[in-house]
Amino acid sequence: MRLVIATCSVDYDGRLSAHLPLATRLLLVKADGSVLVHSDGGSYKPLNWMSPPCAMAEVTPEEHEAEQGVQTVWQVQHAKSEDRLRVLIHEVLHDSSHQLGVDPGLVKDGVEAHLQKLLAEHIHTLGEGWSLVRREYMTAIGPVDILCRDAGGASVAVEIKRRGDIDGVEQLTRYLELMNRDPHLAPVTGIFAAQEIKPQARTLATDRGIRCVTLDYDALRGIDDTTTRLF
Repeated sequence: MRLVIATCSVDYDGRLSAHLPLATRLLLVKADGSVLVHSDGGSYKPLNWMSPPCAMAEVTPEEHEAEQGVQTVWQVQHAKSEDRLRVLIHEVLHDSSHQLGVDPGLVKDGVEAHLQKLLAEHIHTLGEGWSLVRREYMTAIGPVDILCRDAGGASVAVEIKRRGDIDGVEQLTRYLELMNRDPHLAPVTGIFAAQEIKPQARTLATDRGIRCVTLDYDALRGIDDTTTRLF
């Protein structure tokens, strides 16, 4: 991973256009090719970014840019679209690279891990005739919680959360984009499963063709039999 702290402005062109005026920011270039632009606030979300597959090149600024104090330009082009990120760097305050190695992935908390195990054991709750392929199906960007097949034999990727929010939908979207490039799996659909799904996450998932499933932890454990309830 490369970390650069620089005074820069950023322009994003493609499906949408966005501009970040001149300021000091943290620029991250990850081993997967992604480029992220962070400020010193706004929690963990980048101000702008380019997801892989993409390619970055450091180029000489144009004449009018050089006159405005631009020292170098990062030009990041997405490989499958016209989306382009252009970072105009005026001054570099820090530039370092670090080898992080292979990440073992997120270690889920007890409830989330247990939900995954229970749903894998009772995969038929997602649909009659469904079958489990495996838990923690590894992709190049991390493990999918569950890979299964529906009654027709089509691949389905399931992402499990205790509380489902937009970030979880984005995570599943990235998995689906990658998995659908594999001819042995494609077409792959997605299920976003959680004990509680926020309305914004449900709306985003539905818009992307992802099915939402609310999980009943007690019912999956067999403690609470929903068929015997009056209410």
